[in-house]
Amino acid sequence: MDDDLEHMDRDALVAEVKKLRAGIRTHRDSTGHDLCWHHPDLWALLPEKTEPAIAVPPWEKFMRGCIRYRQSLDEQAPGAPVHDKDFNG
Repeated sequence: MDDDLEHMDRDALVAEVKKLRAGIRTHRDSTGHDLCWHHPDLWALLPEKTEPAIAVPPWEKFMRGCIRYRQSLDEQAPGAPVHDKDFNG
């Protein structure tokens, strides 16, 4: 799966690392409502180009997961500022 790395020279490997780090930073720096989205731009950084085979839970179970995720933010980042804005799809 990562055989392409074996054929890259140092400069190509450094460029690849920088590209991946930029993608990870973009994901890490998501805030507000952007925390709720899946991130195909991050997945697109991988060399294999496949459509992710996602499965979407029914609404009730999905919303319970959203609530649990929000609770985990309270636990893991209790001092985070509140982003008190509506989602404007």
